[in-house]
Amino acid sequence: MATASMPFSIPSLNYRAVRVGRVNRKQGVAFATMNKETLGVRVTEGEGSLPKVVLTSAGGSEAELYLFGGCVTSWKASNDKDLLFVRPDAVFNWKKPISGGVPHCFPQFGPGPMQQHGFARNMDWSILDSENVEGNPVITLELKDGPYSRAMWDFSFQALFKVILNTKSISTELTITNTDNKPFSFSSALHTYFRASVTGASVKGLKGCKTLNKDPDPKNPMEGKEERDRVTFPGFVDCIYLDAPSVVHLDNGLGDTITIRNTNWSDAVLWNPHMQMEACYKDFVCVENAKIGKVQLEPEQSWTAKQHLSIN
Repeated sequence: MATASMPFSIPSLNYRAVRVGRVNRKQGVAFATMNKETLGVRVTEGEGSLPKVVLTSAGGSEAELYLFGGCVTSWKASNDKDLLFVRPDAVFNWKKPISGGVPHCFPQFGPGPMQQHGFARNMDWSILDSENVEGNPVITLELKDGPYSRAMWDFSFQALFKVILNTKSISTELTITNTDNKPFSFSSALHTYFRASVTGASVKGLKGCKTLNKDPDPKNPMEGKEERDRVTFPGFVDCIYLDAPSVVHLDNGLGDTITIRNTNWSDAVLWNPHMQMEACYKDFVCVENAKIGKVQLEPEQSWTAKQHLSIN
């Protein structure tokens, strides 16, 4: 496949490498090998002056991702309609994770010994590489351990997050490598928020899965089995689907069907907060690819999982 690029210099955005009082979190915003312009890849200033990457495909689709949290916040498939959702209470200030889009849960999914969903969504990722493959922009972000992560999880690691935008799809590939001299284990998820009409949204493909339902007691999930062909969101929903299939289909209730494919994300999670977020719960559903069980990595071992979102 042909790779198209053309020389240019990254815009001078003058981001501070370290913020006073945030030295354990801020890794600095490094542009690494992006000393050239890659067709369809643009670095700009986003909300709250956070650095943002805009991807544009030859077919007219567009995606946006923030280096803070390595978070994809927008995906428009060759029209102006965003298929992802960012909550109206989201803040862009380096102090809290971005609430919406495709946040990372790593190295912990949900509550546990460290903060909710781990630290990857609270740290600055850097741009490791970019390319354009036959009109489709590709960018790879990198996250490494630092004082902020080690205060919670004392291991050396590398996380690579590749994002590939096509005309009708967006794909991600997450690779975790143990760069320490001792083994570690982790859980992970992509906490994807989809724009939806909650009363009309449904997910097809989960029938027969073993479930862990966190409603009504999130600390003691009820085991069960999904019997429905189409899972809907009639109220508060927080349910894990173990050994989920590699393909499910989301009808977002707005006229779109999104196919969600995965490789090596063994589980799925459906979530909608209902009246806990009265201002916006009607406008989104979360369909998350997850690895609920612990992944164990020996030194120098890697684990990779892929997600592919597409629309007809």
